[in-house]
Amino acid sequence: MEHVVYLDAQAGEMENLLAGKKTMIIRGAAGRKLPYGRVNPGDVLYFLNNDGKGLVQARAEVCRVLNSEPLTPEASQKLLADHQNALQLTEKQQKRWSGKRYLVLITVETIQQLAPFQIDRSGYGNMDDWLTVGDINTVRI
Repeated sequence: MEHVVYLDAQAGEMENLLAGKKTMIIRGAAGRKLPYGRVNPGDVLYFLNNDGKGLVQARAEVCRVLNSEPLTPEASQKLLADHQNALQLTEKQQKRWSGKRYLVLITVETIQQLAPFQIDRSGYGNMDDWLTVGDINTVRI
């Protein structure tokens, strides 16, 4: 399965992934929201910054996924702290994800910079930061 993932441009997530400083990405919500349970080892993630340009710039392979059980605010904070070396979250990001009831921690490998390309989001109604596309070529412009 292939996924399109928006990264936090202000936090420099793309740059940190490409430089090898960051090896894990996070998503979370009060409920079991995408990508909870929908991303698996061997899947491919295509990354673009949430800067309005809409350009896919990198790809990576998923090697591990942790879908949390329901968490207390304290347990979610501990999970973030335990994985901070891989996540490289800014203070603002820590505040965003801390206290979420469900967290998904995704470890990536084989991160590659790509020649930038755009995707067609018209088949996706919501403006989410995670799109499960199946095959990137079906949305590539």
